[in-house]
Amino acid sequence: MPMIIDGGTHHDGSKHFSRPAVLRINLEDHVPRDHLLRGVDRFLDLGELRQHLAPFYSHTGRPSIDPELMIRMLVIGYCLGIRSERRLCEEVHLNLAYRWFCRLDLEDRVPDHSTFSKNRHGRFRQSDALRFVFETVLRRCMTEGLVQGEGFAVDASIIKADANRARNASASDVAQWRQGTQCNRAVREYLDALDANNPVAKDALEEVHDKTAASRNISPTDPAAQWTAAPGGPAFYAYSTNYLIDLSAGIIMDVEATPAHRTPEVNSTRTMIDRVEQRFDIRPQRLVGDTAYGTAPLLGWMVEDKQIEPHVPVWDKTVRKDGSLSISEFQWQPERNEYVCPEGRALRNDRRQFTTPRTRITKADTVIYRASQADCVACEMKDRCCPSTPFRKIARSIHEGAREVARSIAQTPQYSQSRRERKKVEMLFAHLKRIMKLDRLRLRGLSGAQDEFLMAATAQNLRRMAKWLMSSEADAAMKTA
Repeated sequence: MPMIIDGGTHHDGSKHFSRPAVLRINLEDHVPRDHLLRGVDRFLDLGELRQHLAPFYSHTGRPSIDPELMIRMLVIGYCLGIRSERRLCEEVHLNLAYRWFCRLDLEDRVPDHSTFSKNRHGRFRQSDALRFVFETVLRRCMTEGLVQGEGFAVDASIIKADANRARNASASDVAQWRQGTQCNRAVREYLDALDANNPVAKDALEEVHDKTAASRNISPTDPAAQWTAAPGGPAFYAYSTNYLIDLSAGIIMDVEATPAHRTPEVNSTRTMIDRVEQRFDIRPQRLVGDTAYGTAPLLGWMVEDKQIEPHVPVWDKTVRKDGSLSISEFQWQPERNEYVCPEGRALRNDRRQFTTPRTRITKADTVIYRASQADCVACEMKDRCCPSTPFRKIARSIHEGAREVARSIAQTPQYSQSRRERKKVEMLFAHLKRIMKLDRLRLRGLSGAQDEFLMAATAQNLRRMAKWLMSSEADAAMKTA
């Protein structure tokens, strides 16, 4: 490519700029062979992106900026920890390797930083383009043999939101958001989500908003962010990025943004596993997670609905702290549908008969088994069994069978191996925050968090694929030589 320079050189080697000269510069020659972006470029194919976005572009007016160019610039930013889009545009303008990766010649102009915001909140979000790019990269990982699909791990990590922890909205502020016309995008998104989850009359909905604001701290700039002190220390507003990874090479199979709260984090597991199965026809044989994922409903879903082995510690609150007998000291008799206490007396769930049959399942998805009061009053072990109640009762989860499966798996060598492999997802979170600098979000709202987490996961998969495969090829070349 030509580059015109007015200048020359004196006999003593000093430069002067007086005459025109034309230089031919090939950017390919100025990018080191071991540069990270060479490996990323090898495995990043965005050929189908334009077709995916075609319905969202107008056929009239000025030509639009190439969406592949914007995605490639975002990949550079997330791969190399350039968090500011303004700075990213400056770096692409100055760095030859970045220009080469973006398919820009020296005389080509770099898009303005404002175009990222317009496209991100417009056609990218409407078309789910960032999800499309993530899944395109994931398919390439599968093609390269980095995904086995035998074992998955799931975990969540808290990322600070772009919200001042010292500011919070009162109930009256939230009530005024509905009438306000100057609400920012994150606030409008929050109100729309409340409307969708509470299909009631407007007056009642405003009352829901008031109660929501009164029950927890709400940020006036990003109300969907969760007020949390989970990592320890002072509380702040945050979101959680939830990763589902394949344990063979640590490839991220799916990512989901949720408020930084345990319930939505755990529920996102179902969303991610179902989506991977639907999009790629992959269902793991085992799922590895920490105790937060050992709740009875999730274990029941894994074992009974998905036939997935739960390599997860059981969330168990049945051990009593007052020294009285725990549930484990009662023997379960499945053929008679009853428990037997250490004294040989039965605890049943049907001591009282009803004309209309009942499921006897409580709102907490448990079945209550009760001992006879007459048996308990005359029992010598009453003070150790039920000192503060007239008779002993046991709440058995309807998913207790799945809990027993998880307990039995926890005694196997395969479970110990799974616990060691689970560290791969924690390493990805450490890399996300320390190397890629994503310890605080720049975009607001749940959709903004989802956009950032998707691009970050895409960059991590590209980096992993580039370094893993290129290092393998280098080792093979050395052995051959």
